[in-house]
Amino acid sequence: MNDQPIIVGITGASGAAYAVRLVDVLLRAGREVHLSISPSGAAVIKQELGLDVDLDKFDPESLNPKGVPFLSSREPSTSVGGGPAGKLRYYRHTDFMAPMASGSFLTAGMALVPCSGTTLSAIAAGAAGNLIQRAAEVQLKERRPLVLVPRETPVSLTHIDNMRKATEAGAVVLPAAPGWYHGVSELADLVDFVVARICDQLGVHNALMKRWGKD
Repeated sequence: MNDQPIIVGITGASGAAYAVRLVDVLLRAGREVHLSISPSGAAVIKQELGLDVDLDKFDPESLNPKGVPFLSSREPSTSVGGGPAGKLRYYRHTDFMAPMASGSFLTAGMALVPCSGTTLSAIAAGAAGNLIQRAAEVQLKERRPLVLVPRETPVSLTHIDNMRKATEAGAVVLPAAPGWYHGVSELADLVDFVVARICDQLGVHNALMKRWGKD
C-alpha cells in the first residue's frame, strides 16, 4: 500500500460535506493528510455545515464531522480499516513554501473537493494563483493521481472544455453525482458514495458503500 501523504484541497463550490467526510475517512484509514482550504472554501463550510474554520489559526476540531448532524452517525468501524489514526497537517492557501508546492515532495495523490469552476480553470490553464492550484499542477507534472470533484450544475461550455483539458493533462474529473443503487436510507449515504469513489481513485481501501453486484 502507498502510505505517502494524500493532499486534500477544499475550494468554494457547494458540497462541503464531501470534503469533511473525506478528511475524516482518510484519517481513520491511518493516512497522513496535507490540507489546504481557500477563503471561499471556508465560507461554504460555514454556510452549508455551520462549522467555523479559521484559516490563520486552524483547529483540526473545526472540521470534526461530529458537528454535522447528518454525518455524526457514521461509524468508522463499518467504513474503513482499523488501526492507528492518521495525521492532519494544515497549510495556508498562500503558503507557497509548503511541501505540496514541490514535486520533490512525494505524495500518493491529491483530491480537490469540492472543486470550484475558478479553480478548475486555473488548473486547466496552468496558471496557479494559490497553494491549492499549485499543488494540483505538481500532481499533473509528476504524473500522480489528481481527483477533481466539481459540483456546479449545469455546466457551461467553458467548464466542459476545462474539464477536457484537465483530463487530457492527467486528472480524473469525478463530479459529485451520488448514485442511488446502494441502498440509500439517509443523506449521509449519498455523501459516502462520492467519498468512496474518491478514495477508490486514490487507492484507499474502504467499505463506505455497497458495491454493484455485491450482496
